Amino acid sequence: MDIGTISLILMLALIVLLAIGMPLGLASASLAVLVLVMKFEPALLTNPFSFGDGILTGRPGTGPLYILAQKIYGLLTDYVLISVPLFIFMASLLERSGIAKDMYSSLNVWLSRTRGGIAIVTSVMAVIMAAMSGIIGGEVVLLGLIALPQMLRLGYNQNLAIGVICASGSLGTMIPPSIVLIIYGLITETSIKALFTASFIPGFMLASMIITYIIIRTQLHPEDAPLPEEDPNDPPRGEKRLLFMAFMSIVVAGFAAFLFLRAAFFELSGSNAASDGDPARLGTAAHMPWLAGITIAALLLIYFVFGKERAKIGWKMGKGLVAPMVVIGVVMGSIYGGITGITEAAGMGAAAVLIIAILRGEGSFELVWESLMRTLRSTGTIIWVTIGAASLAGAYTIAGGPQYVADLIVGKDLPTMGVILTMMVILLFMGAFMDWVGIVLLIIPVFLPIVLRLPIEEIGFIGQLEPQHVAIWFGVVFCMNMQVSFLSPPFGPAAFYLKSVAPPHISLTDIFRGFLPFIGIQILALSVLLIWPNIISLLL
Repeated sequence: MDIGTISLILMLALIVLLAIGMPLGLASASLAVLVLVMKFEPALLTNPFSFGDGILTGRPGTGPLYILAQKIYGLLTDYVLISVPLFIFMASLLERSGIAKDMYSSLNVWLSRTRGGIAIVTSVMAVIMAAMSGIIGGEVVLLGLIALPQMLRLGYNQNLAIGVICASGSLGTMIPPSIVLIIYGLITETSIKALFTASFIPGFMLASMIITYIIIRTQLHPEDAPLPEEDPNDPPRGEKRLLFMAFMSIVVAGFAAFLFLRAAFFELSGSNAASDGDPARLGTAAHMPWLAGITIAALLLIYFVFGKERAKIGWKMGKGLVAPMVVIGVVMGSIYGGITGITEAAGMGAAAVLIIAILRGEGSFELVWESLMRTLRSTGTIIWVTIGAASLAGAYTIAGGPQYVADLIVGKDLPTMGVILTMMVILLFMGAFMDWVGIVLLIIPVFLPIVLRLPIEEIGFIGQLEPQHVAIWFGVVFCMNMQVSFLSPPFGPAAFYLKSVAPPHISLTDIFRGFLPFIGIQILALSVLLIWPNIISLLL
């Protein structure tokens, strides 16, 4: 059977199976077998008793089925895949402990008298949580439990509150350590560390756009975000600013002192000399005077400029931010400090959250057990979808599907950006109906080879990508597409996550209505990536 007919049957069958509610993993695996049968042994469809007579079934342990089994085995035994359950476990611990709640309270202290302050706090909290774990569902649920009642109680516009929570809670897709980027890197054999680095600026750009929208909207429509009643115990605005600066001086002093001790340890232990000319970042004798100077300057500010009493009050108001900063420092510092890889950093982050929970008196058998059970369920879902979708993608590749799709798209004589925009439309459409795991496993192996064949000088309109950055750029673009998919009706996952914890009077229709301006913001951010592609290479 020719590959065009197989592609048509495959597309229709996938739509039908998903429409009747068959799990994506099972549907994909079933269709993988069907694709191989149609391509290599179609006689099985008309005469099943001919089993064992063709290319597919004639010699067990060889042929297309063997190649497919090897592909799936290689994917599931990749060491980096272990980071996925570790990040999910970390997110589960954060959700069930009081770390996130204290972080919200501390952020709220500093921005309580700002118009739209609680919405801004919610977005900032989402960014911090995304930088800790990269899990989307847990963030939306947690923000729905903590921030939504607070905003509704203060009279915030319901659509604004809903949109902020879901759009900000989905930032874990873009901001490292993103599980979407990890799976993309595994499938395409792209450096995950490079993907993390490339997504920093686009991720924080999107977060900044959301916060800017909140500020502009609440200034133009103050009724959308009424200011809370002034607390008589709340310090004046100028004093609050000094308290925040005192708190940040304590944080800077502690961080610089830690780096100084780290550099001293590396030098005294001889670790830098044994590294063959590749010493630890900020960990050499040359860095020690600078780190000592920063520590001393911060301490002088605390004692002689802000004063010990103000520093003590500032610390009390902001200490809820310290634990998240430590977790982010452990995870991202381990990766970018050259200490560990992605998987080890995920394990260290999970251990750090557990230790902090124990030190706070929140560590318990129930906390760990519930977090492990959620990790098991979430990881199981991802693994089964991965097996099924990888099977289908592998079978379609063996059957010659990617080449067929490439010839089909390129053969339309579309300009380079026309080809890329066609892909964006397909990804946005698929994102409205399918989970991101299935999309990255089914679509990316087909699309990425096409993108790599396009003239690199015609990608974008401002600047030019380097050849080695094309796969990285497309990964970041794909993640921005998945940002949109989390809010896209009819199956936007963020809506269902929020609905599970929202008050009964908020319907799914209300939730999707609140998404509309934020979908526009996400598409604007996607447009920036398409117009200015080498924004991803600024930190590479």
